[in-house]
Amino acid sequence: MSVEPVITGDVRVSVDGAVVTVVIDRPAKRNALTQAMYRVLADTLLAADDDAGVGAVVVTGAEGAFTSGNDLADFAAGASLDQVVRFLSAIATVEVPVVAAVNGLAIGVGLTMLLHVDLVYVEPDAKLSVPFVSLGLVPEAASSLLLPRMVGPRHAAELLLAGRTIDGTEAVAWGLANAVASPVLDAALEAAHRLAAQPPAAVRATKALLRSEEGTVAGRMAEEMEAFGAALLGAEFAEVIAARRDRRDPVFGGRPPPG
Repeated sequence: MSVEPVITGDVRVSVDGAVVTVVIDRPAKRNALTQAMYRVLADTLLAADDDAGVGAVVVTGAEGAFTSGNDLADFAAGASLDQVVRFLSAIATVEVPVVAAVNGLAIGVGLTMLLHVDLVYVEPDAKLSVPFVSLGLVPEAASSLLLPRMVGPRHAAELLLAGRTIDGTEAVAWGLANAVASPVLDAALEAAHRLAAQPPAAVRATKALLRSEEGTVAGRMAEEMEAFGAALLGAEFAEVIAARRDRRDPVFGGRPPPG
């Protein structure tokens, strides 16, 4: 399965070399997500994960908002949660690296999805919040588990219980984002192209190690050495050695050399 560009609708998808860019594009509703939009997002992530030609996915929002969260009218009308669950499962489990470019509002799932991506770049004046409690709801996307791990239990309580809004600078200081940037999409795309230029199997294997639930030193070391041994016998390591010998750029998985 390969990624197909989508140029109409509330989610736009484009492909530039080995990088797929997904733009949440419903500015009249501050990019609030409907079930149909969740379906396209999940489809795109899963297709990118299955496409050996894709090295990274960038997710961003159009016109001053990343996403204002779920379309509450959609939920109030009794919409099924199936596509929400499918999207969250996809973003939490895909092996392809995912980079977020957070512009403007990142509310609810706009923040919790960041717990599952690999790199996060954020505008300094972006506004991030998870106001589930104020809506009479509870956290989702495993945020009650992952947010305390990432920002600490006190900051997590400020966000999840008190509904505090933080800006991009605070998001970086708290460990929720890698860096502030403006224009933020340029920074995310630059990072995505760097990832896509790396040996893809090594990138995906390293992402899997970073997300492993094995918490002991001995257990993790065993996982790493198993993956390391396989990589030593793999085509990517052989290509890197050959490219260095031949003084050329390596080529991975049939992709053209960078540049």
